[in-house]
Amino acid sequence: MTDPVKLLLVFVNESDTWHNAPLYLALVHRLKHLNLAGATAHVGVLGFGHHSRLHHKGLFGIPDDRPVTITAVDDATKIRSVLPELRTMVQEGLILLVDAELIADQSQ
Repeated sequence: MTDPVKLLLVFVNESDTWHNAPLYLALVHRLKHLNLAGATAHVGVLGFGHHSRLHHKGLFGIPDDRPVTITAVDDATKIRSVLPELRTMVQEGLILLVDAELIADQSQ
């Protein structure tokens, strides 16, 4: 049996910004500063959101506002403590919190 954890998923666009920096970069740095167990930003190949606009790599491989997903895992208390700040940073996007089970953590 393993401890229950929360999986945080934040969906934004590559062009989204926070204080003139890429939002995905600001989010990962902020989660690190808040001592979460870990966070990763993933760039998507193709996606769309509630506006139904396709986000993808554009003509000649030039990025055209690709989708970015930030994932983070930690215990429920720590994840919930960062949500109010994330909600102010993510002006347009999606924030999900999912129950998860930690199967293996080889870092310990």
